Amino acid sequence: MSRVQLALNVDDLEGAVDFYSRLFDTTPAKLRPGYANFAIENPPLKLVLFEQPGKGGTINHLGVEVETPELVGAAQQRLAKQGMSTATEEGVACCYARQDKVWVDGPSGEPWEIYTVLGDVEMPGGQLRTVDPETGDVCCAVAGDDGGVVTSSACC
Repeated sequence: MSRVQLALNVDDLEGAVDFYSRLFDTTPAKLRPGYANFAIENPPLKLVLFEQPGKGGTINHLGVEVETPELVGAAQQRLAKQGMSTATEEGVACCYARQDKVWVDGPSGEPWEIYTVLGDVEMPGGQLRTVDPETGDVCCAVAGDDGGVVTSSACC
């Protein structure tokens, strides 16, 4: 099943988790310090919350979760064929998961990702990404062959 992802910055993670749990009548699928995600069945939505005090109520990024790496590759090829600039990541550690993904920027610069989750990983405290979505620079961590996380020298 494919579903749209909405990643929001929130001022207070605990309060946001409480609100969205009640709004969608579900509990988070994953809850870590400064991070939560919900796998909502109805409507089909992956809601991701990043605790970013002072930035609450803003979009962090948007996405579409797909079932397989092949669907990520097909999306990248389709977007490139349409003349859109993409950035591809394979086996990256992001948001406590190992993922394959392709990024594209919307007309106002909003980052969109099409991704699949390959497995869970733990992330170093406060580090949720392997690539800075604003610069494309590698940061924070990468997934090792064993599914663990190997930290790089630069962090976002």
